[in-house]
Amino acid sequence: MQIEQLVDYKSAPMELLLLADPSEAAIAEYLGTSILWVAKIDDQIAGIIVLQKLDQKMLEIMNLAVGEDYRRRGIGRKFIFAALEYAKEAGFHFVKIATGNSSIHQLKLYQSCGFVIDQVIENYFLEHYSEPIYEDGMQCTDRVELLYTL
Repeated sequence: MQIEQLVDYKSAPMELLLLADPSEAAIAEYLGTSILWVAKIDDQIAGIIVLQKLDQKMLEIMNLAVGEDYRRRGIGRKFIFAALEYAKEAGFHFVKIATGNSSIHQLKLYQSCGFVIDQVIENYFLEHYSEPIYEDGMQCTDRVELLYTL
């Protein structure tokens, strides 16, 4: 597996980005001002991570998605550690990532990589998304923000 920067954000695989964020409008807002990396296996894009500078001290992982055929291979974990290394080398102090309260697998992954829950924004997904989001039979209502201190 290779992780490489995707220079042209317009060629980003929308089908993967939508796995992590079901709103094309939200994705379009941050994609053009972000750093994109893809994971390739046998010249196929297996996953994507999108990083955005929030300020001089904080980098946010805006989107992290791995295709269904490539899950359970450690790609998400490798993306996270690559992002943390990049943030450290670039002089950031914190890396933020957010997900929904119903994203149990993602919450487990992020916390196992050293992120800690920083805040919960209640009803975020009810107020910012026109369609309800369900994961594993549970409605996504709250935004859970996690923070990693470098």
